[in-house]
Amino acid sequence: MTTAETGQADSAADGVADTVGEATSECCSAHAATGMHGYSKDKEAHLKRLRRIEGQIRGLQRMVDEDVYCIDILTQVSASTKALQSFALQLLEEHLRHCVAHAALDGGAEMDAKVAEATAAIARLMRT
Repeated sequence: MTTAETGQADSAADGVADTVGEATSECCSAHAATGMHGYSKDKEAHLKRLRRIEGQIRGLQRMVDEDVYCIDILTQVSASTKALQSFALQLLEEHLRHCVAHAALDGGAEMDAKVAEATAAIARLMRT
């Protein structure tokens, strides 16, 4: 990775950290009403899945450390990326079914805000 690419990766990571900080400060009316997020009922399965993905990423680090052939590393990168994309789509579906659906039932400004928020999330996922 070049210095420029490293800087871009660091900037992207900083952007993710900033987004995470912003996301934790806001909840929807569905959360306020039920005390749960859309993913809450499957939280343990999600955590298990994320630990598996974390293991894949650690495997990538090990592969680089052990000077594994580039194409083999890229194959693992592809698998890790697909696993994260799959997780993101599942989380998005749960958000739509829980938060957006609840806001749609209530109507008004929150519904518009949740639809705009979901649209922005979909746009971010499509860029990856």
